[in-house]
Amino acid sequence: MRFNTELIHGGFEAEKSAGATLTPIYQVNAFAQESAEQLEKVFNNKAPGFAYTRISNPTVSSFENRINTLEKGIGAISCSSGMAAVTMSLLNILKAGDEVIASAGLFGGTIDLFGDLEPFGIKTRFVDHVTVEEIEPLINENTKAVFAELIGNPGLEIVDLRSVSELVHSRGIPLIIDSTTATPYLINPADFGADIIVHSTSKYINGGGNSISGIIVDSGKFKWNYEKFPGLAEYKKFGKFAYLAKLRNGIWRNVGGCLAPMNAFMNSVGMETLGLRMERCCSNALQLAEFFKGYSDIDVNYPALKDNPYYDLCQSQLKGKGGAILTIRAGSKERAFKLINGLKLATNATNIGDVRTLVIHPASTIYTHSSEEQKTNAGVFEDSIRISVGIEDIEDLIEDFRQSIEKL
Repeated sequence: MRFNTELIHGGFEAEKSAGATLTPIYQVNAFAQESAEQLEKVFNNKAPGFAYTRISNPTVSSFENRINTLEKGIGAISCSSGMAAVTMSLLNILKAGDEVIASAGLFGGTIDLFGDLEPFGIKTRFVDHVTVEEIEPLINENTKAVFAELIGNPGLEIVDLRSVSELVHSRGIPLIIDSTTATPYLINPADFGADIIVHSTSKYINGGGNSISGIIVDSGKFKWNYEKFPGLAEYKKFGKFAYLAKLRNGIWRNVGGCLAPMNAFMNSVGMETLGLRMERCCSNALQLAEFFKGYSDIDVNYPALKDNPYYDLCQSQLKGKGGAILTIRAGSKERAFKLINGLKLATNATNIGDVRTLVIHPASTIYTHSSEEQKTNAGVFEDSIRISVGIEDIEDLIEDFRQSIEKL
């Protein structure tokens, strides 16, 4: 199946008992079984079925299966938020004394998370860019993961997955990729060497800005060394499913960051238009970026522009598309605020991936807790504006930004 067909039909069948075309919302805490013996089997993973929604739920499982099919993985586990998914993907394999190599240009919340892990004895070594040249000197016997955003938010740098994955795999280290801003529409990271793929499904997969959620997908291709990752040793019997088995039966289950059935349902509804929305958003973003190029006092950053340093990676990894986010620099914080306040269609809000165009001043909001060095590494400056481009008619978006710029 091609992409849009797979969105509707992949990893999914009509609900058998009543023929519902979407898995219904199983808004319950617990599931009854016919006998104590059967409940024991379900509880101990010796029989299929459901016992308690924190552990598994039919609506949630349906959503997980559909995303796993899109990402060509061997299994997926959903979480209550994108940040929960990032956290669980790492803690599933890390312990005190371990190290992670990560980009210094990550989303502010993820940078804060790495700081939160320090008191637990987990150290993060930051690099300006996740490239072979920058990460290779930092790899040592304690390095247990390399983490990066495929398309940085809001810096918009793109990771060369093939070269980075070849290096880290040669050292027995998994590559964990946050592919939220790329989405499966632009790329399946597993095809380029990523081992664990994380999404904040609150964003483009949901598409409507109505649910908080995240998901972890295992490509099943990484060869786990159980001496290097002793926490996985007792799950060795599950073979390539060891990472998922530990995650679902361990820290994910015990922390309790499960996805609510209602949010899983809203995600399932939203994801069916992902291809159509991303096609329109990427087209709008490119045209809007080209519009900004016409202003000498506005600097624009968008990976699909021909003069962008990541243009070639856009062509080779992302099907020639640059995603739905672009950033501009207005010249000063005052001008940035005036530009934002002068917009009539674009909404001033802290989110990405909505059907409506959203703008934000990152330095004073999502990076308010970051140091000046961290802001610079993330491509965030006092005059920066991040634009998450929606599906509106591009003529109206251009006119909205034009009238606000002219007021400056």
